[in-house]
Amino acid sequence: MLLVFILVGVVPLSFFSLVIMNTYENKAVNSRITELHSKGNSLSNLLLSTSYLTTGDIPEVDTEITRVSEFYNGRILIVNNNLKIVKDTYSLEKGKYLISEEVIKCFNGNSSKSVDNNYIKLTYPITHNSEKEVMGVIVMNFSTKDIESIRDSMEQRVVLFALTIAIIIVALAIYFSGILTKPLTNVVNSINHLSEGYLEEGVSIKGYNEIEKISDSFNHMINRMQKLESSRQEFVSNVSHELKTPITSIKVLADSLLMQEDTPVELYREFLIDITDEIERENKIINDLLSLVKLDKTAGDMNINGININDLMEQILKRLSPIAKRNNIELIYESFRSVVAEVDEVKLSLALTNLIENAIKYNVSDGWVRVSLNADHKYFFVKIADSGIGIPEEAQDYIFERFYRVDKARSRETGGTGLGLAITKNVIQMHRGAIKVYSKEGEGTTFNVRIPLNYIA
Repeated sequence: MLLVFILVGVVPLSFFSLVIMNTYENKAVNSRITELHSKGNSLSNLLLSTSYLTTGDIPEVDTEITRVSEFYNGRILIVNNNLKIVKDTYSLEKGKYLISEEVIKCFNGNSSKSVDNNYIKLTYPITHNSEKEVMGVIVMNFSTKDIESIRDSMEQRVVLFALTIAIIIVALAIYFSGILTKPLTNVVNSINHLSEGYLEEGVSIKGYNEIEKISDSFNHMINRMQKLESSRQEFVSNVSHELKTPITSIKVLADSLLMQEDTPVELYREFLIDITDEIERENKIINDLLSLVKLDKTAGDMNINGININDLMEQILKRLSPIAKRNNIELIYESFRSVVAEVDEVKLSLALTNLIENAIKYNVSDGWVRVSLNADHKYFFVKIADSGIGIPEEAQDYIFERFYRVDKARSRETGGTGLGLAITKNVIQMHRGAIKVYSKEGEGTTFNVRIPLNYIA
């Protein structure tokens, strides 16, 4: 920002200063040439009105020529049609002959001018007005040192002025860039402080609107991180408890059998059934954890094939229908058309199973679950609606986060680990799809799933 301020302020100032000086010099020289042309025309008329070109030595004419020469600090030569110099204001070449390219051209009616080495050289024809005959030539040599002197003086003042303005610009640039970057420095310091683990303090930075937005975004991110960390800690605690509980139960049952002598076979069978249930519960938790770990791998592990989604949905519903009957839930399936898509059958089956199973488990007595399948030219859509307990509005933004459970007590009763929806969303995203939830507490929940018909690698 400091560099931009300097470039925007100082560079144009230097450029315009140079342009102004060059413009002044060019205009001053052109103005001088115009004045000399005017004086040359006046001298030409004066010379034609007298016999100066043939006789010379006319005091009035000499005086005027000398006056013009001295006024412009230069030298004037008057050459007649015989190429003889009849007047030299320096009194060096009078009576001699001047033969040059410019003089010859003048006798053909063409004047000339040149500016070189701080001198202006003009060659002006003396033309008879009526006969248009060139009677002689006026050669003028004038110095432009006075223009250069004025230019140098102006240049010094311009440089001094430009330098002063440049210093002011740099000072203001440093000041304002400091003001503008101070909030950013505070942001960096706050982030460094947060990276040391002080998440509870957040970021509070006052400045211009954009910085305050950054501060608000960081605080929002920190809140999400705190909630996620809290969910993870809670998950570790819950999983530790869930993994330990079946093992404790198995150990108690096994110790009870070992402590008894002549235990009846029926009691052995009853205890073994309980041990099997506890092992199955342990196995479910471990499988969920393994599924999540596998889904964390890259999409290169996707096993994509073209399958009939209608058949897949019927298989999933067939597997889940016993659970629905056990809970007295009506399971309704609607298919609007035949759908064939490129998907990973195992992973997609896992995701849809999680959604439908949740709709069954978190439902009300004598409730219903309606599953529908539809498609257009680009996507297929799965809609899973239920008449269940619904999801609180404040929890809907977090239900897809890992380890998050809305009703912890009820989730534990139904065997939930807080990983099902996280696994589901991960699978759908691996298929380049999307999932949305619409729910109202006490009225039910609807999940809408959209997945491309053709897999996008």
